[in-house]
Amino acid sequence: MRQSSLVVVANRLPLDDNAAPDGACEWRRSPGGLAGALRAILEQTPATWVGWAGGVGPARQLSDIGGLRLRPVSLSEDDLRGYYEGFANSTLWPLYHDAVQQPVFDRNWWETYRTVNRRFAEAASEVAEPGAVVWVQDYHLQLVPQMLRDLRPDLLIGFFMHVPFPPPELYMQLPRRVELLRGMLGADLVGFQREQAAHNVAQLAQKLLGARATDDAIEVDGRTVRTGAFPVSIDVAEMRALAGRPDVLSQARQLRQDLGQPKRVLLSVDRLDYTKGIEHRLTAYSELLRDGHVKVRDTVMVQVAVPSRERVESYSDLRDRIEGEVGRINGEFGRVGEPAIHYLNQPFARSQLAALYRAADVMVVTPLRDGMNLVAKEFVAARGDDAGALVLSEFAGAAAELPQAFLVNPHDLDGLKETLLRAMCADPADLSGRMAAMREHLAGHDILSWARAYLTALDHTGSLAERLAGERTKASSVPWHR
Repeated sequence: MRQSSLVVVANRLPLDDNAAPDGACEWRRSPGGLAGALRAILEQTPATWVGWAGGVGPARQLSDIGGLRLRPVSLSEDDLRGYYEGFANSTLWPLYHDAVQQPVFDRNWWETYRTVNRRFAEAASEVAEPGAVVWVQDYHLQLVPQMLRDLRPDLLIGFFMHVPFPPPELYMQLPRRVELLRGMLGADLVGFQREQAAHNVAQLAQKLLGARATDDAIEVDGRTVRTGAFPVSIDVAEMRALAGRPDVLSQARQLRQDLGQPKRVLLSVDRLDYTKGIEHRLTAYSELLRDGHVKVRDTVMVQVAVPSRERVESYSDLRDRIEGEVGRINGEFGRVGEPAIHYLNQPFARSQLAALYRAADVMVVTPLRDGMNLVAKEFVAARGDDAGALVLSEFAGAAAELPQAFLVNPHDLDGLKETLLRAMCADPADLSGRMAAMREHLAGHDILSWARAYLTALDHTGSLAERLAGERTKASSVPWHR
């Protein structure tokens, strides 16, 4: 494979291998926030993406797509269980999300995680040209920066943590805390969603490594590692254009009609994950129905829960609990042909999501903990009419950027109920002012602004950032999927 001056390293490739009934495979954008977030950048910047293609067994060679070259990394069934389902998503994920679910510590998982991280580092080393920029993404690959530095000290290495980074008292529970911290600090620049995360890492570097550290620089192994907050965003122009298409607007009108033309539609769109606060949300809505503050004939709640990590036991248990609670609420409060909650456990196309955003009166985004939450930003970008209300958890990274939303503590059920009622009954002029302010912020802080800010901080020559300085209207002539 040819070498690249920009290499993105992430757990997943930005494409998903779906076998058709005849056995043929079609490569499409994979689910998840990262591929969507980086799509706008990689349409304009030739690069190589190193990642897992989604299957088990030897990785197939993949064709280039436009200027994007794909370098698949293979995972065996044992790798998948130990590295992905185990250490990444049963140890690190719950711990990094404030231990909402009890993390599991398994020594065998750690060994597999380290082995797979080395495989990713070696793949990146092979495809990076001398002096290249390598951008490593997220908690799955926290050891890769230092491994890659050992292999290729000539590289400029960036690491971005998309999820929250926990306070020291939680992080200290990790049996392999020093190795993980050193792994991440192998980068030249470590980026986070919020400033508090950089502060947490500085404290840990002082405590565990005896390093001199501030919130924006850590001296370790004779190097200075820079840290900082770079809140990730969305392709605002794409969502705005998509949500304004006549077919999408027509679909939004049809959705409201299919829902029985209620006075108010509440919408939530989440991955099916225990960090998203779905159960708390359902409890609050059930109590509003019970107390008579909400009537089924007037108000409908639509809960989209996109399937996620279905092989992990805690996720299958969560799905069963949510489905049981939705059934109970509909059984108690619904009417024939008028369910209280429309529950959809399935993925949605981008145009379908845009139609849902336009159909909703209140968007309810109430995770218990979230690095950013791009759904909140997508809803705001989709509402070119400056209508609709956004109820947003204080514990989502997006809350720092969207203070005009109806902010709420999702752990406080009474407060959540009160906030939902305020959003449902708000004056249209108040809602318009809030939405206009949030849309204005997003217009100046889109995905390309995020990439420019990060890459400028990483690459002092400015060459990579300059590639992103052109107008966003210069769309790639090569389709993202084939």
